[in-house]
Amino acid sequence: MTDRHAESAGATAPGVPADDAPPRAARAEPGSAGPGSAGRADGALPPLFARLERWTREQPNETAVKAFDGTLTYAALTARTARYATALAGAGVGPETSVGLLLGRSRESVPALLAVWSLGGTAVPLDPAHPVERLGRVLRDAGAAVLVATEVPTGLEPGGIALLAPADVRRAAPGALAVSVPAPDSCAYLIYTSGTTGRPKGVEVTYRGLDTFVDALGTLGLTPGGLGLNAVSPAFDGWLWCTLLYLTYGQGVALTDLSLDGLRQAAAEGREPLPAGLRTVSLTPSLLAAHGAGIDTAEVVVVAGEACPAALAERFARGRRLLNVYGPTEVTIAATWADSRRGDDVTTIGRPLPGYRAYVLDEELRPVPAGTEGELYLGGPAVARGYRGRPGLTASRFLPDPFQGGGTRMYRTGDVVIRRAGGELEYRGRRDDQVKIRGHRIELGEVERIAAELPEVVAAACCPLASGQTLGLAVVAAPGADPAGLADLVVERCRKQLPAAAVPSTVRVLDRIPTLSTGKADREALATALTAPERTPGAPVVTPGAGPTTSERIVMAVWAEVLATEIPGPDADFFELGGHSLAAARAVSELRRVTGLRVGLGALLAEPTARHFAAELDRLSAEREASAAAPADAPAEGG
Repeated sequence: MTDRHAESAGATAPGVPADDAPPRAARAEPGSAGPGSAGRADGALPPLFARLERWTREQPNETAVKAFDGTLTYAALTARTARYATALAGAGVGPETSVGLLLGRSRESVPALLAVWSLGGTAVPLDPAHPVERLGRVLRDAGAAVLVATEVPTGLEPGGIALLAPADVRRAAPGALAVSVPAPDSCAYLIYTSGTTGRPKGVEVTYRGLDTFVDALGTLGLTPGGLGLNAVSPAFDGWLWCTLLYLTYGQGVALTDLSLDGLRQAAAEGREPLPAGLRTVSLTPSLLAAHGAGIDTAEVVVVAGEACPAALAERFARGRRLLNVYGPTEVTIAATWADSRRGDDVTTIGRPLPGYRAYVLDEELRPVPAGTEGELYLGGPAVARGYRGRPGLTASRFLPDPFQGGGTRMYRTGDVVIRRAGGELEYRGRRDDQVKIRGHRIELGEVERIAAELPEVVAAACCPLASGQTLGLAVVAAPGADPAGLADLVVERCRKQLPAAAVPSTVRVLDRIPTLSTGKADREALATALTAPERTPGAPVVTPGAGPTTSERIVMAVWAEVLATEIPGPDADFFELGGHSLAAARAVSELRRVTGLRVGLGALLAEPTARHFAAELDRLSAEREASAAAPADAPAEGG
């Protein structure tokens, strides 16, 4: 890493693709730091690039990124980052220039991100699986000047945004990587989270926060080398957690897709969803419960994004190190962690990371005694700048830090915790209507407003269903509107506007929304109403246990438990009943446990009915019986 426009010399180094030049020794670009720069006086690199330089120098041929479209060694990653930086600089990218990154889980996603940061720009991670309406809204709100994408999804209108394709970057002349040292309070990246107003809100995270976070990661003490799993949506800051954690320790970032499309692709290719040989795994507790059978080699397991059940923590802490990590997007990815190696109770969210502060306060912003519930506030240099273009919302959530002063701020999380006598923080729930669904923060009000924008809807109320993995939505039809087909209309609108985790799995048209005495929606009563059997007059109802075969009864019983709903019969479609990728993995895992048969996920994905899945169980059972009988028959044939 040196002057950005210098020519690279020599032949391609081992481990570097022919289209990438070997990197040089790293240093910060002289003269690039403005007033208030986060850089050191000696021009040292920012923490992330210092670590990238180290691993590129010490292990250039080790895997840095592994994805469906190939791998990059550390040498190739640095060289590819330099190419992206050159192309982006040519497109006018510099400090505070917003760059949309629409590369999915391609190996190109990592060097493209690093290149934006090497220029002091603002990365805007996007997920190609999100609806085009949402992608367009985010790009407009972020003021993106450049969009890096393999292809632009149909229906997405980039407008005046410059487009940059990876193929064009790879064809560009090679050069060495220079790293500009950005102003500490400039925006490093924008992550868009669910908003109560019905539109996503962009969290502006600073370079000061990014450096603080990377420095905190450096205290974790992972073993260098090997692969680390990154199965998170590219638009979610958990993707950044995984990527930065592994690059900090010279591990390879294994980009993996555990969405429904990803699972189907793996089944079609006859492979397991998770790559082999993982050393470090980061998953939500729900994903860990569903895919834990595939992480036998993992030395370290990180759970994040949801509360971790005690039984799950105990199961995966045996014989390995387990970390329970907590942190809102507004405080740079993570703020606390519990570490089994340190002796923490990993059912808690632990203690603040180095450089972070945690306060448990009452409504008057006074500290509460240990063991008493209070709201969690987070402070320190990693607190984000605020919400882009939302000064009122920023002021309500980012408050002056009365315990530090000097213009510092703290973030009001909305999470209720207690601080144990030993200092560990125990999560107790939320104060507002925000929920976590499969690790994603979702404001129930956003889903309700999307539905209520339809002229056929006069009221809408959303709630998490019993499983905690899906949402239910009730709507009241407008006078004169035809209730028939209204639920399908609402679902279609939600799919066009919301990420998959926020699309309700159950939508029903009700005469009225159940309410509390306060007049607010009674979400508990609503969840009960939405999961009650919905019968069509004159249609027969088949309950779990009434299937015509034993295998079908077993399958339907497991589905009913996983989906928290009645299964109307063996020909019911798993996904039409509200199933999703996580539920599919859980259902197959449970059926393997119950039957002892190694049935594959592909059987469910190929034809998702209980009848078909039961037939596959019967086939595997017959094969097992025939195999067991063969050795006993052999002597008789030879006698």
